[in-house]
Amino acid sequence: MTAIAGFLFLLRPFSLPVDSGSGGISYLPLPTRVVFRKNHVSRTSIPPNKRYLTRMDLFNGQSEKPKVKAGAGTAPLAARMRPRTLDQIIGQDHILGDKKLLRRAIEADRISSIILYGPPGCGKTTLAEVIAKTTDRRFERTSGVLANVAILRKILEGASHWKKMNGQDTILFIDEIHRFNKSQQDVLLPYVENGDIIMIGATTHNPFFFINTPLNSRSQIFQLQPLSEPSIVKVLERALVAPTGLNGLVTADAEALEHLAAVCEGDARRSLNALEIAALTTPPDDQGMVHLTRHEIEESVQKKAVNYDHDEDEHYDTISAFIKSVRGSDPNAAVYWLAKMLYAGEDPRFIARRLIILASEDIGNADPRGITLAVSAMQAVEFIGMPEARITLSQATTYLACAPKSNAAYLAINQALNDVENGRTLPVPKYLQSGPKPDKGDVKYQYAHNGEGHFVDQEYIPTDKVYYEPSNQGYEDTIRKRIEYWNSLRKKKP
Repeated sequence: MTAIAGFLFLLRPFSLPVDSGSGGISYLPLPTRVVFRKNHVSRTSIPPNKRYLTRMDLFNGQSEKPKVKAGAGTAPLAARMRPRTLDQIIGQDHILGDKKLLRRAIEADRISSIILYGPPGCGKTTLAEVIAKTTDRRFERTSGVLANVAILRKILEGASHWKKMNGQDTILFIDEIHRFNKSQQDVLLPYVENGDIIMIGATTHNPFFFINTPLNSRSQIFQLQPLSEPSIVKVLERALVAPTGLNGLVTADAEALEHLAAVCEGDARRSLNALEIAALTTPPDDQGMVHLTRHEIEESVQKKAVNYDHDEDEHYDTISAFIKSVRGSDPNAAVYWLAKMLYAGEDPRFIARRLIILASEDIGNADPRGITLAVSAMQAVEFIGMPEARITLSQATTYLACAPKSNAAYLAINQALNDVENGRTLPVPKYLQSGPKPDKGDVKYQYAHNGEGHFVDQEYIPTDKVYYEPSNQGYEDTIRKRIEYWNSLRKKKP
């Protein structure tokens, strides 16, 4: 019993004496920290001026600040700061600016089926919710993650029945519509086509690749852009002072906000989440205010997020920029795109394979050492792995970017393949065949090494078509001059 009583005593809140106003002293409980260890329980009080803010503190504010309805403060900052009207939306002026098509359609409540395409945190879901608040039509929402064919069909049949009974269209918002398979997308088609629903699809993936052509053709596609850094700063500044945001309890240096805007890659949601984490984990000063510097912001972000998907648009766009930078002889741009891919976790073997292809396609015989270096880089990547493989890839990238360029070998094989595919297949001359010896009187094969300069004037293909035309770049200029010399010997034929 003594042990139990002692344990209960430890759980009793520590108190802070205050003047009750009637000559007596009353006690207010102090926040406490209870620590359980083996065979021991300890408790310490947290000084009032060191108490960390909670979400309710940030949302409700101090006693003299306006409060909102109870419970709302538990929502994340990004959710609380979601715009409710078109005028509150920051950015996307190219589609939501004054007199722009989408804005006019929303304000006139004449919205048709649309697909909103853009990176995370650019406002796709926000825009759909603003439309829901603006329209007089029935509004339903679902997700490509949650809705199977049965659930989707139930929603669609409900929308069709509602229109028959009430004459009112239904707007169906589908978040992450790219997750729908072909069967799910096909279910939507007749309902979109006959006007039973007005579909609003949101996707981070290119709809021309991930959404069926019939559904695309029945929708208007609007591409949302990542928010600019000044726009992100505006979002953060609004969150600091808004009653539904941090309610003036948190201040931040301009440098801190600019840094946060820079590292969040145009993602407003990520920037607000980082701001909230910084606010909740930074102790307030004696006046109960939290001040954020760049240091607190850097701690809350940790590793910068890079907009990069490993098998979709950004993946292919970045490797395309990388290859084109090497081909364009810009080592600085090439190394930057290489760094972006490696930072985002791209497989270094994929990059090495592309360098091998590039070494033949874009450099070729202008620098025959290029492909040797690229193959060696591939082997080194296999041997050593990351992070050291980044150095090998950088060496190969910069060498190939600075090498003389030629696509003559690439063009030669493509032209020859085109002739084989579309033209008449040429027969192999008898004297070049590996079969029986030619008949008496047939042209005999001449061994090239028996000729002067290891060259003989002999026809190897029954056509004068030229496939390989070496450039004047690098070593290929030497090859070009050699071919010109051989051609001059052929012209001396009597």
